[in-house]
Amino acid sequence: MEKITNIIAAGLGGQGVLKITDILADVIFSAGLDVKKSEVHGMSQRGGSVSSEVRFGSKVNSPMVPAGEGDILVVLDSSQLEVARPVLKADGIVITPEDVPTDKLSTPKALNVMLLGALSAKLEQFPEDLFLAALKRAFPEKLHEANEAMFKLGRNR
Repeated sequence: MEKITNIIAAGLGGQGVLKITDILADVIFSAGLDVKKSEVHGMSQRGGSVSSEVRFGSKVNSPMVPAGEGDILVVLDSSQLEVARPVLKADGIVITPEDVPTDKLSTPKALNVMLLGALSAKLEQFPEDLFLAALKRAFPEKLHEANEAMFKLGRNR
């Protein structure tokens, strides 16, 4: 059976959880792999829990990550760590805001891009230029320079 990689992003409404996984799915698709994405919005418009899952490999049949099979969990708000942890493997990787230089954020809204940079460092099969191109497609031009800087701070932490 072909290896499927499972990535989960979790946070609160408005933090950019869905944007992280949209960009990640774009990168994976651009690399020529099969990718599936799912999301749970909950009470996201009121700051409630939001999670999104990305699965990729040569062939992926379901967008849902089975409990205990997540390879990487990216948490944008510490309150969501224990909420999302059951989907993570025992030896899965957790990336939190404590893992990036948040003191260098250009704006709090850029935390998701900085964490995407940290995630990209764990996904060595995808070159940095694929991520930077996907970032440019995902945001207006006026944000390109700042997003690239935040991404690189997260990636090179």
